[in-house]
Amino acid sequence: MRLLIIGQLDGHIAAAGQMAARRGAAVAHIDSIEGALNALRSGHGADLVMCDVAMDVARLISSLKAERIMVPVIACGVGSDANAAVRAIRAGAREYIPLPPDAELIAAVLQAVAEEDTTFIARDPVMLPIVQMAERVAASDASVLITGESGTGKEVIARYIHRKSRRASGRFISLNCAAIPDSLLESELFGHEKGAFTGAVARRIGKFEEANGGTLLLDEISEMDLRLQAKLLRAIQEREIDRVGGTSPVKVDIRLLATSNRDLEAEVKAKRFREDLYFRLNVISIRLPPLRERPADIAPLAEYFAKKYAEANGLPERPITRDALSLLMSHHWRGNVRELENTVHRAVLMAQGNAIEADAIMLSGQGLAPESPQSAVPDQSAAAAAGSLVGRSVAEVERDLIINTLHHCLGNRTHAATILGISIRTLRNKLKQYSEEGVQVPPAAGEGATA
Repeated sequence: MRLLIIGQLDGHIAAAGQMAARRGAAVAHIDSIEGALNALRSGHGADLVMCDVAMDVARLISSLKAERIMVPVIACGVGSDANAAVRAIRAGAREYIPLPPDAELIAAVLQAVAEEDTTFIARDPVMLPIVQMAERVAASDASVLITGESGTGKEVIARYIHRKSRRASGRFISLNCAAIPDSLLESELFGHEKGAFTGAVARRIGKFEEANGGTLLLDEISEMDLRLQAKLLRAIQEREIDRVGGTSPVKVDIRLLATSNRDLEAEVKAKRFREDLYFRLNVISIRLPPLRERPADIAPLAEYFAKKYAEANGLPERPITRDALSLLMSHHWRGNVRELENTVHRAVLMAQGNAIEADAIMLSGQGLAPESPQSAVPDQSAAAAAGSLVGRSVAEVERDLIINTLHHCLGNRTHAATILGISIRTLRNKLKQYSEEGVQVPPAAGEGATA
């Protein structure tokens, strides 16, 4: 992970950088916001920015948003400077780290805000030829097209190929084509010159140049507009790009990987994807099977996620019982590995005692199964529960859900927010509102009765 620190590199901030470096981060330092913006524009990318609250954090974040430089920002400052911390969070900072820094807090923030999970777990026999294929093609510079359902781990295997390649010491740059509007995607790919369009306040290096010497992953490439596909094809063939508003081509040296959750051959037939681009990308094709077709991966993946999220939440590592594992093994996993990860994360937070029991496993989508004759019979308990909600406002039901979840989590705000699927900031705002309305709010773990 690449960490960019903005501020005077002395005392506590220097110590925070050293702690991050010991945790495996590649740490860079710039002492001004303008200098940091110029570095990010010029292709010296970062996965996370840590900014001293003595700087103008609001200006930094607004500039990043205006120039569509997608990088999370955390603020740091002396612990007693509460007003500066509040201003930074309101400006859009993801977290606030009080100084002097705590090594475990630095590690937790690095993992929670900007974790790059490159662990590739494949134990099922159906995955063996896929892993062998990935290792064989990694040494070349051939383009690789990785297909499969959403959540199967396409980006994970792309990172695996990069780590096994000659370009492993170079950058791995990923761009999600589905997450960026068509009007902006060209600039994200190829960069732009100052004044090329409204909002182009300075030259900006695109992902092709940022990945120079390394690997560029175009995630969900099937979402790309046909017009832009033509420009992409030229860039791949000629190994050069044209910045938006530029006057001369720029040579690039990249290895290109692409993913799609669609059938690209069908997209070609439907005239939604260029045939020449498809053949250019499809030098090597790797299809990742859905999790339901690789059941022997479920247990090792679940154990890995259980350990990962226990550590991330400061909880003891607990084994998954045989009954809980049976539930996981019997589930259909429409959301694949991503759904399994979320399920185990919830179980880690919900589990009581020394192990993750079956009652901590909350599976999604069970109500979507075909209706059986038995299920057609009204469930009296469910009807009673639904009846108890009649006449109550949505706000009242939401309040009770939040308060009950907090009781279940023994006041731990972070765990409750995760279970509820809301941000910790939203939860705190709700609790402040409830306190002001005279509602008894469970005290935070180890704290007083404040929200």
